[in-house]
Amino acid sequence: MFLGTYEPKLDEKGRLILPAKYRDQLAGGLVITRGQEHCLYVFPAEDFMQMQEEARRAPLSNKEARNYLRVFLSGAVDQEPDRQGRISIPANLRTYAGLERDLAVIGAGNRVEIWNLESWNDFLEEQEAAFADRDDEIIPGVL
Repeated sequence: MFLGTYEPKLDEKGRLILPAKYRDQLAGGLVITRGQEHCLYVFPAEDFMQMQEEARRAPLSNKEARNYLRVFLSGAVDQEPDRQGRISIPANLRTYAGLERDLAVIGAGNRVEIWNLESWNDFLEEQEAAFADRDDEIIPGVL
């Protein structure tokens, strides 16, 4: 499980050093793709393959499912971190997420999310009040 928030820097070659806490879980390979709210999702390769297998069950006649999968999968790239725990983020994904030098890398349970630091801080500020004031369950039986 991925937890926590880290603020690494993106180097001039578009590389990110993964937080040490995440490296073992991603050492066997990972997939980076577009995420919601203009962040990037990073999945362990094995988990991504399982998700893709489940997504294949969506009916081809469902236009919304086709469109979602096109966007989600067309931006996906697979990688293995180098010896220093670095990954390269392709230019098209950096543009999508507005990534510059300052990043927020957050653990989101089954995935890692990579955000532009300013965008993450804006999102968090906006969502924290709603989070603190929530009085009903969002995930029945859990939260």
